[in-house]
Amino acid sequence: MLLIVGYVIILAASVGTYAVHGSLAALFVPLEYIAIVGLTIGGLVAGNSMRNTKAALAALPTLFKPSPYSKAFYIELLAMLFEILAKVRKEGLMSIENDIENPDSSPIFSKYPAFLHDHHAVEFLCDYLRMMVGGNLNAFELENLMDMEIETHHAEAHAPAHIWSKTGDATPAFGIVVAVMGVVNVMGSVGEPPAVLGKMIGGALVGTFLGILVSYGFVAPIASQLEQKCEEGAKIYQCIKVVLLASMSGYAPQVAVEFGRKVLFSSDRPGFTELESEIKSRKK
Repeated sequence: MLLIVGYVIILAASVGTYAVHGSLAALFVPLEYIAIVGLTIGGLVAGNSMRNTKAALAALPTLFKPSPYSKAFYIELLAMLFEILAKVRKEGLMSIENDIENPDSSPIFSKYPAFLHDHHAVEFLCDYLRMMVGGNLNAFELENLMDMEIETHHAEAHAPAHIWSKTGDATPAFGIVVAVMGVVNVMGSVGEPPAVLGKMIGGALVGTFLGILVSYGFVAPIASQLEQKCEEGAKIYQCIKVVLLASMSGYAPQVAVEFGRKVLFSSDRPGFTELESEIKSRKK
């Protein structure tokens, strides 16, 4: 929603202020619009693999959806991790084998639908719980493996933001290309009256205006929003990681989830008492 609000403000501040003392008809040069959009799309397609192009386009709808990673979500996540670790501490690692093999039908996971809906996070957690059940890795080896997987996920998640950022950087140059083509057209019409030449020169300059406006006013905010969403989405993996490693290091479930609480952003981090009350209420 903020993206749309921002776009409205940008248009009001640029086109709206121009309309106060100029004619909007002078900005209406359809062929230049088509040329810039075509060059931008061509650059996007030519500069990326099919997989990355699809990822960049598929990321656009997420801009209009609220982030699922709120304080309520992390309270649910930490409460679920506490319940799993408490069961392990009481009944042993083998007691969660059925839960991690079939999380959708697990009596523990089914109590936490918001987390269960995040399939990547569920897979991440279950994979490392499975390794803990197997007992073949120590905490240091598991941490290194987690770091590598998180780094891989981070790179994949940032690809759309990087692609749109590069596309936005190229758009002003495409505007200059269109403007130069317009100037070439003007130079071929030097015999026309000054009024006609002035209109043609103004039309050529629209290309530069449009290229800069689209780049910094429309494409750059998309890249920025996607970048922020990537950072939000990475925090859940860091939270799971530190909780599991704290448990492997011998800390009690209550202390292990406190490790996870501490890595969260301050805006999403539940208070100690708030989390404790939630865990106690779920025990009843």
